[in-house]
Amino acid sequence: MQQKNPIGWVEIPVSDMDRAEKFYNNFFGFTCKRQEEAEGMLMSFLPMGEGYGATGALVMGEGYNPTHEGAKVYFNAPEDSIEKAVSKAKDLEIKILMPYMDIGEFGHMAIIEDSEGNMIALHSENK
Repeated sequence: MQQKNPIGWVEIPVSDMDRAEKFYNNFFGFTCKRQEEAEGMLMSFLPMGEGYGATGALVMGEGYNPTHEGAKVYFNAPEDSIEKAVSKAKDLEIKILMPYMDIGEFGHMAIIEDSEGNMIALHSENK
């Protein structure tokens, strides 16, 4: 039996769903899919594919508060390059919290702040 990745789902807190969808769609180049509000929560799903990694949703509702604290979500860097991702973040006037770090055999990373005030990390095998 093939081992599954231990993380199955991630929920990213947002305060303004329109603003958050615009941020994630523009920066990462994908399209979030909004679901009708249910039980006081509004969700917009990140793309889902097979293979490495987990997916999740942007979530707005009680108990979902954007923050720099807690778990950090790592996204694959746009265009699979940390340098290109940081350059794109600068062009879009996204707050860069850590511009670049070589993490040895695991590749490269940077940390940015999303439109809601969450600290998110970017990862790529390529610089």
